[in-house]
Amino acid sequence: MSDPDKANYDAVVKKADADYKAAKEACDSKQGNDKDVCLKQAKANRDKVEADAKAMHKSNEAVASAHDTKMEAQYKVAKEKCDSLSGDAKDNCVKQAKARYGQ
Repeated sequence: MSDPDKANYDAVVKKADADYKAAKEACDSKQGNDKDVCLKQAKANRDKVEADAKAMHKSNEAVASAHDTKMEAQYKVAKEKCDSLSGDAKDNCVKQAKARYGQ
């Protein structure tokens, strides 16, 4: 998939990974439990950002799919209405339905 939404998702994940790497380096100056907590917090932050990005990407895919399904259904209705016509009128009706519903 090379759609803009996928590119945005990839950019968010890449930034989250870079932020995680920087946070881990910042944790290196700490010791003991403070360091452990720092590392776990850095990982939790990265995982949260990635999960949110994934959820948004999936949501956008679902919206796009629903839109396509609706357009196809509306086209079928419009085309069915054209069936009551004949000749040029029918051809023109079908042509307009295709244009309107992206078929």
